[in-house]
Amino acid sequence: MADRNADQLDKLRWIYRKMLEIRLFEEGAIETFRQKLWKGSLHQCIGQEAIAAAMGAVLGPADYLVSSHRGHGHVLAKGVSSRKLMAELFGRLTGVCGGRGGSMHAMDPELHVYPQGLVGSGAYLAAGMGMAIRMRGGREVAVCSFGDGAINAGGCHEGMNIAAVHGAPVVFVCENNAFAVSTRIAAVLPVAHVADRAPAYGMPGLTVDGTDAPSVFDALQGFVDRARRGEGPSLLEATCWRWRGHTVWDASAYRTEEENEEWAAHDPIPRLAAYLAENGALSDRERDAWRTEIVDVVADAVDFAKTSPEPEMSSGDIERFTYVGEAGA
Repeated sequence: MADRNADQLDKLRWIYRKMLEIRLFEEGAIETFRQKLWKGSLHQCIGQEAIAAAMGAVLGPADYLVSSHRGHGHVLAKGVSSRKLMAELFGRLTGVCGGRGGSMHAMDPELHVYPQGLVGSGAYLAAGMGMAIRMRGGREVAVCSFGDGAINAGGCHEGMNIAAVHGAPVVFVCENNAFAVSTRIAAVLPVAHVADRAPAYGMPGLTVDGTDAPSVFDALQGFVDRARRGEGPSLLEATCWRWRGHTVWDASAYRTEEENEEWAAHDPIPRLAAYLAENGALSDRERDAWRTEIVDVVADAVDFAKTSPEPEMSSGDIERFTYVGEAGA
């Protein structure tokens, strides 16, 4: 790993703190779901926090982040508060979408973050954003995150193709957590890596360890800078492991305990903490203080969501959103 300057270390410190927020938020959301405080479903990103946090570190306020159904980490990384996101899960008026978007659609146009529930559909949106940026001569960049389950979807291929044809400033990021629900990536990918497909679109591709935050940060920064210079799109594959099932309804019986234990040893959060400590950028006291502070932030978000009003049924208003769980709840 190359030596870091002060600015890079500051960004890695930000990434560490944001990873903590994402992890503790997800754990809090899972607990409130188990308490039946809200209905529906939840696609957890525990184990994948380094990727989303790195996106938040390299993107500016005017840049776009197109996410997927597993998007809580991206939403938090782009600047949505834990309060507004938790309230959205609860279906409350104070949520980021007024309680009408729910877990998979907690988008914020002001902060330029757009989760998409339809697998692979984000590539279309990001390509269109990139084309619009180029047409108006802007310097913004769109980053599009999707899972390995999207890589064989037609929309994903078409989005990457049209972005390449038009030289759109888009960075496509495949968060390869090894499973599309319960289908192993090796069963549906005829090449060694997702990024090996990049040359077919005429764009550069790179595979990095998605649990190694500095590596993800470096790769993303390089591709974002490239797009901002007008050099077109790229494809980054970040290998990782979702620690939980596809959703809170999924017992994840298709994975072995040995696999889970192996990947747990690569937890991105303590891994980055150790890296920062080795570089004199994070003390044990500061690390513990941050965790305590974020625990309080998440607890406050839960209280805020519990006490927030629900959307009202009114004449001419959108019918109140009804959550339907995957298990029929």
